[in-house]
Parts: sequence; structure tokens; C-alpha cells
Amino acid sequence: MAAASSSPAPSTSAPSSPLALMVGIDGAIGPATERAVQEGLAEAAARRAEIVILRLNTPGGLASSMRAISSAIVASPVPVVGYVAPPGAHAASAGTYILYATHIAAMAPGTNLGAATPVELGAPIPGLPGGGEGGEPSKGPAPNAGGDAMTAKATNDAVALIRSLAELRGRNADWGEKAVREAASLSANAALEARVIDLIARDVPDLTGRIDGRKVELADGSQRTLATRGIAVATFDPGWLIRLLSVITDPNIAVLLMLAGVYGLLFEFMSPGLVAPGVVGTICLLLGFYALNLLPIDYAGLALMLLGLTFLAVEAFNPTVVLGLGGLAAFLLGSAMLLRAEQPGFTLSRPVIGGVAILVFGLSLLTARALWRIRRHPARVGGEAMRGATAEVIDWRGDEGHVFAQGERWQARGAEGFLPGEAVEVAAIDGLTLTVRRPPEKRAEPDGERP
Repeated sequence: MAAASSSPAPSTSAPSSPLALMVGIDGAIGPATERAVQEGLAEAAARRAEIVILRLNTPGGLASSMRAISSAIVASPVPVVGYVAPPGAHAASAGTYILYATHIAAMAPGTNLGAATPVELGAPIPGLPGGGEGGEPSKGPAPNAGGDAMTAKATNDAVALIRSLAELRGRNADWGEKAVREAASLSANAALEARVIDLIARDVPDLTGRIDGRKVELADGSQRTLATRGIAVATFDPGWLIRLLSVITDPNIAVLLMLAGVYGLLFEFMSPGLVAPGVVGTICLLLGFYALNLLPIDYAGLALMLLGLTFLAVEAFNPTVVLGLGGLAAFLLGSAMLLRAEQPGFTLSRPVIGGVAILVFGLSLLTARALWRIRRHPARVGGEAMRGATAEVIDWRGDEGHVFAQGERWQARGAEGFLPGEAVEVAAIDGLTLTVRRPPEKRAEPDGERP
């Protein structure tokens, strides 16, 4: 479990001085953010913190993580103060819902929030020009009716959520609905005038001074008056596990991990004596699957990607044009279908996928070319390499004897009689016995001319 700041373990009694625990949300909201906020709220409750300051600077993220964070805030026994900071930061999309869920909402000067429309991949957005309900008619082809219904369903569900949060905290529910349906945004001053937030604060000390004495209602219905003037502020440290989770849940990193895992296991099967590729490949593959399991993926797309990698791997050992092109097509189609919905910070980079596809296909072509060259060259070791080799007769009796070939003594047989020291040619090999004959130039000489 991730550790918090470097203070000692909490005791059952109240702390000698009030404490504010700051939890940061920076960047896209996903599974790692969700876990960090939940652990931060749990740490604040364990340390009997006066408040939690949730500092927001996010373009949005996954709806599932946003809902989990909002639920944790609403159920928190410690009041949560949402603070959009520093100047220039924003709480867009999913960040707007989270700010609405906090007990007190604040923004720094020069910040903004809004644009909370749920975005589905390839789906029109009601309320926007050309988007269906409430918008101007589209100039393109008529949209799919089923897609319109699903989009309207997702939008109405998001509207219900943000209105319920606004009613719970006594904020402007009408503007919240406008942010969802029309992707509206507000600056800090405009948000204060519209009763979307409770106050504007320059920095954290200004924030804690302004909220001192305010009353908030907790999940159990109790009222609490905040005592935050001059309060000590500690920063929550999410720990290495959450930082690792934030890295691997990037879809591009997850795909690269899966690719490294597949080829690591492939190299292990090619060279069983090498342990490292198999171990590293297994770890990468499990991390990749774990990360993809946390993301809203289409399993048909994942299956196509794995099928494409399998075809490309087979192409490397059994060169055929069909498998190579089919594997490349399956990999690219699977990557396009992998994510059910694209959200800020959770999109597949086309240059990354294209680069990976070119790299894998190129590796398959190089391997196939090398194997083809090896097959065309004569054998250098083994029984095939013995054929045509020159040997020297050591002794011979009847149709068998011993010869010296490639630095070793061999049993040999032949249809002709040979003399010790005579040079012969290996015609075939059967187990540990060579079949020998005279070289072609010796076979062409008349019997009387042979020494």
C-alpha cells in the first residue's frame, strides 16, 4: 500500500494540532488517480485530518474512475476541499464532476473548468451543432439511430449525476447541465458569479484562511465547523506502486508491454537455454494484460492484435507473404478497435502503433530473409556437411575399413577396394558409418593408370 507523508503512525487520540492533507490530481484521471485519491482519503481519516485539499489540474479522463472518486468524496468522513490550482490549471471534463462533488469548491485566479460532455468514440454529441438533439441538423450522412440513442443515454446519465452533485452541495445545477450538454466552460471569476464554486484563493494559505469557520455537512448528516486558519499542510505521497500504475495504464505503454512480453516468450522458445527473455517477457505480458484490464477496451480488438502478432511470429520461421500481410493487417485493425472510447490521456498514439507495426513487420522480414539464405547455403555441420568431404583411408579389408575424416576416425564401407593412405570421398553417412568412394577424377582414370 502506498505510504503517505513521513509522519509517524496515527494514534487513536486526536492530533495535538490540526492537519490538512493535500492530494494532487495532475494529468488524466484514470485507475492510478482513483486509487491515489481513495488511499489519500483513507490516510486523512486515519490521521484525523481537519480537511483534505484535493488540488486539481486535469483535462479529464475515464468516466469509471471519475465516478469512483466522486463516490469516495461524498462518503468521506473528512471534509474535502476541491482547489483548481495553480494559475493556468483547469478542471475539465471529469474534473468538473469531481469539483462539484467536493464539500467546498475553490479555484485559483487564471484557472477554468467545464467542458464536461461525455465523449464516446465516433458518436455524435447532443446539444452541439450537427450533434443531434437540440443542435443544428448535420450536413453529412444521417447518423445511426442506435448510436444517437446510446449517446443520448450517456449524456442524460451524466446530466443526472452532475445535477445530483450540485443539489447535494447547493451549487448551480443548471450550469452543470449546460457544461454537459453544450460543453460550456467558465473562468474562475465567472464560476464564482454563477455559484459554481464557493470562493477564489490565490494559494493554499489563502485558501485555508478563507474557509476557516465555514460549516460543511458530512455523509452521515452531521455538521462540522472548519478550523483551518494557520493549519499545517502535509502532502500525500502516493508511493511507487501508484506511480507504476499510472505509467502502465497508458494504453501505448500497455501495448508495448504486451508486445515485449510476446516476443520475450518467443525468444525463450527459440533459445531454451536463455532464461532472461522468458522471465522478462512473462512479467511484461502480465503487466500489459493487467493494465488493459483496467481500461475500457474492446476484447475483439485485443484478440485481433494478438492474432496479428502470432501471424508475424510464424512468418519469421515459415516465410510466406500471406501470413506476414495478414498479421500486419490484423495488428493494425486490432489497435484501431482496442479502446471503446477515447478520453484525454487515454488514447492510442497512431505514430506509436505505426512504428511498432513497421518494426515488427521489418523484424519478421529480416528473420525470414536470413532463414532463406541459410536454407540455400550448403550445410556446415552434421551429417549433411559430411557428404562430399575428403577422407584418408587408414586400413581396409574387403568392403570395409577405417578412414580419417574432419579430424576423427570413422568406420567406413565401400564397394571398391582401397589402399591405406588413399584419398576417398564421403558419399553418405549412416549413423557412425561412412560410405566412401573414389573422387570423380580418380573414377575416370583407367584401371591400368591407377597407382
